[in-house]
Amino acid sequence: MTTVLAPRQTESAPLTAFESITPDTSIESLNLNWRERDLPQSLRTKHVHALHPYLGKFVPQLVEIFLRKYRPEHVLDPFAGCGTTLVEATAFGVPSVGTDISAFNCLLTSVKTHRYDLAALEQEVVGALDEAFSSDQFRFMEGRAEYKRKSYLTEWFAPEALAALTQYRLAIRGKKYEDVLKVILSRAARSARLTTHFDLDFPKRPQIEPYYCYKHSRTCSPTRDARRFLERYSIDALRRIRQYAEVRRDVESRIECADARSFQYPEADLVITSPPYVGLIDYHEQHRYAYELLGIEDQSDAEIGAAKRGVSQGAQAAYVDDMVAVFRNVASSLSPSARVVVIVHDRRNLYHGIAQRAGFRIEHELRRLVDRRTGRRATQFHESVFVWRAV
Repeated sequence: MTTVLAPRQTESAPLTAFESITPDTSIESLNLNWRERDLPQSLRTKHVHALHPYLGKFVPQLVEIFLRKYRPEHVLDPFAGCGTTLVEATAFGVPSVGTDISAFNCLLTSVKTHRYDLAALEQEVVGALDEAFSSDQFRFMEGRAEYKRKSYLTEWFAPEALAALTQYRLAIRGKKYEDVLKVILSRAARSARLTTHFDLDFPKRPQIEPYYCYKHSRTCSPTRDARRFLERYSIDALRRIRQYAEVRRDVESRIECADARSFQYPEADLVITSPPYVGLIDYHEQHRYAYELLGIEDQSDAEIGAAKRGVSQGAQAAYVDDMVAVFRNVASSLSPSARVVVIVHDRRNLYHGIAQRAGFRIEHELRRLVDRRTGRRATQFHESVFVWRAV
């Protein structure tokens, strides 16, 4: 029988309660609604979870709760995104596998979950900055020519910002920890775009002239420098990776850049995933700067529920078919007692039908209030946390 639990409006679960969650803890006793004082942003974005901005991620504490409740031996996430499930699984001490169609998402997840020689990493991060900004003019011009036909980069970055990003990209090629340096470069590029400070998530057009800034309540000018962001995020990346190294357990974590509808997953007894929503985000487009700077392969045509396809009845039907295909494929790798935890804002009530068609029954459905969001996307909403079992 399905249990539908509404969010608790007057109570809040202290984080210390997580440690007491065991397999005997009832679903009914789980409180997934936290006030800001109980779950501040510093904890929601702890260590590598904030290594790079990412739209559509869910709070890692949800993963921790279900890891403690179900105590799995192997975890998988068919929509790995920025790696929330895999990061938490490695911190909990459980092997994990994830897939994502976006090459940038796979890069980011791989960097987050990797085990590093921290001394060697620090030396390379610091050395990359030194090498990038002591290069001669000829090398810069060689790099600039590489991007001269890429309209996005020349349109969205001031020449001096693009010069700094280009210098850094050339300096990091072939490094042992080049992937970490790529993530630092991408994060700096995101901040260095010609856009308003208050609209980094969904910039609509390049901002060339000074503007009134709603974030700072004053007139601001567009960013024209990238070097300061490269320096700032180099320091921040090292700090976050060190913090994660202190809690990461010695277990395998693997991310595959693959289509979840057809990838052959290894056996698992717990799935924790937050699928893309229909017609909301183009996951390749949100990191367009990274794709062009790093020369990453674009697989946007294979995205499920991409915003560019809209939310028509036809788009919703295609989305449902794709999700059914994913979860049928995942089901073939699950042990008989496995659970599938799906975290989704099911505003169009699609997931009861998806579960049924994919061969699952909904064991529980919890609803939680999402009321802490950053930037200009501050609207509250309720998301569903489904727990499925195979029929």
